[in-house]
Amino acid sequence: MPRRPAATPYRPMAATAPRRRPGAPAVASRSAFSPGSPAVVGGNGARGGSLHPLTERQQNASLHAYESQVKGNFDRIVPLLKRLSALQHEDNFIEAAQGLSRAELGFELPLPILQKAWVSQLDMRTLFAWCVFETYEQTSDSFFQVDPLQGKPGSPAAEEFNAFLLSCGFHLLDVTPCADGRLAHAIAYALRLPFSSVRRRSHAGALFDVENTVNRWVKTEHRRYREGLPNPAHEDSRYLKVVLYHFSSKDPSHEGCAAHGSDDGLAASCGLNRLKDFQQAVENSFCCGASVDLLLMGIDTDTDAIRVHVPGMDGSTNLERWLDAQEVYGATAHLGSAEARVRIQALVEQAAASSPDPGMVKLVARLLEHNISQIDYVRQHHASSYADAGHAERFIGVGIGFKEIHLRNLTYFAYMDTVEEGAPDLDVGVKIFSGLNVSRGLPVPVVVRFDYNGQVPGAKERAIRSCKRVLAAMENRYPDLFSQGLLHALLTVRDQDRHTPAEAVGSTITFTSGGGH
Repeated sequence: MPRRPAATPYRPMAATAPRRRPGAPAVASRSAFSPGSPAVVGGNGARGGSLHPLTERQQNASLHAYESQVKGNFDRIVPLLKRLSALQHEDNFIEAAQGLSRAELGFELPLPILQKAWVSQLDMRTLFAWCVFETYEQTSDSFFQVDPLQGKPGSPAAEEFNAFLLSCGFHLLDVTPCADGRLAHAIAYALRLPFSSVRRRSHAGALFDVENTVNRWVKTEHRRYREGLPNPAHEDSRYLKVVLYHFSSKDPSHEGCAAHGSDDGLAASCGLNRLKDFQQAVENSFCCGASVDLLLMGIDTDTDAIRVHVPGMDGSTNLERWLDAQEVYGATAHLGSAEARVRIQALVEQAAASSPDPGMVKLVARLLEHNISQIDYVRQHHASSYADAGHAERFIGVGIGFKEIHLRNLTYFAYMDTVEEGAPDLDVGVKIFSGLNVSRGLPVPVVVRFDYNGQVPGAKERAIRSCKRVLAAMENRYPDLFSQGLLHALLTVRDQDRHTPAEAVGSTITFTSGGGH
C-alpha cells in the first residue's frame, strides 16, 4: 500500500489511506501535524516585546508550532489509553475505541487486542508501545515529506550555510552531542543549523568513537579528492570536529551529564581529550598536515544557552575560559542588529585561548547569534527555563540514523553497530526509561534503526539483518523486561541517499490473527 501523503505543518490535509507495516492491520491515519494541535505562537510571547534585536521571531514561532504538535501527538497516548481502560467492558467498546483513537491519535488500534477485551483486561503495555511506534512513523513521514525544519539537502537554508561554512575555512561540520534526549534538538534549535549541513552522531557523555570518526574523516577527504565535494582537496579548508557537552544551571549536582556524574568540569575535560585523540589519530595516520580543527562547546539543558571554549589559531583550548551566550545576550541586547554582530565578533576574539583564527571567529559568532534566538525561544515558550529539567524522553532510538529527530526530550539516542559495543549507552537509556515508564507499568519503547546506502547492492538486506541482530542481542541482555512485556522494539531501515521516511521491517508486537509491529 502506498505511503500516506504528508500534510503541511499548519494546514493539515484530510486523512488518507496510510502505508502499512509488514503484516499490520489496516488503519486510518492523519498527518503528524494534526487538527487540534496547539496553534502557532507568534509575536513576542510572554516577554511582551523584549526580544533581542537579533532574534528570529517568525522562526521561533514556526519551531514552537512544530515542537508542540509533534510532542502533543505522543503525549495524547496515555490519556487516550486511560479512557479506553474505563470503556473496555462496554458493549460497543471496539467502535468507541476506534473512534476515539482516530480522533485523538489519527490512526486505529490493532483489532486483535481490542477483540480480547471482553475476556480479559486490555493489554495496555502492547497498546502503548503500538501507539508510540505508529506516532513515530507519522513523525518520520511528515519530516521527510514536508521538511518542517526547512533544512533538507538543497534547501535555501542548507545551501546558504554550506557556503558560509566554506567561507570560514571548513569543509565539513561534524558535531557529537551527548546522547541525552535533552540535547536531541541541539542542531536545529539550539544552534539553528540546517540538519543536512551537519554530520551528527550522539554518544553518552559526548564520548564519540575515535576509530569510526577517523573512518568518516577518510571518506570525506576521499570524496574531496575524487569528486571535488564539497570543495576540491587542494583548497585550504579543514574538517571541524565539535563536542557538545552539557550541564544544568538549575540543579548542577544532579541534572548534569549522567555519564560524568553531573561534573561539568569532567564532562568538558573528557570531551576535549576525545577531540585531541581524534586529531592525534588523524595526524599519526596521515601526517601532521592533515586538516582537522577542534571546537569544544557546552550547553545548559535548562535554558539552551551555549558556552564556547574558543580555540586559538595554534589549536589551544582553555577549559577554564569560555564565552557564555547569556553574557553575549546581555552585552548586545541594547544594540542594533549591525552593532550587535560587531560586538559579538569582538567578544569571540577576546575569549579565544590564544590569537584566534578569523574563520573560527566568524563561525563561532554566527553560532552565538543563532543561540540568542533560542534563548529567547525558551524565555517565550518555557518561562525562561524548561519545566522538565530531567529526562522526559518518549522512546529510545538505537542503531545508526534518526536524521528526523530534532526535538528536546523526544528521544534518547544509543548509536551503535552492535549492542556489545554500544552497551553502555543502551544501559543508560534503559535505566532512564525504567524510571520514566517501567515504574508506572509501561514498557520501554525502542526504535531500532539502520540507515543504508541504496546504491550498494545488498545494503538494505544487510541493514535489516543488523536490526534483527540488535533485537536478538537486546532480548538476551534484558530478558526480564521482554518476558514481562516491558520492552518492545520496532525495527526500521532508511536509504540514507534519499530524502525519504524510515521503513518498518519488523517488530516485537505480533498477532496470530493479523498484523502488528
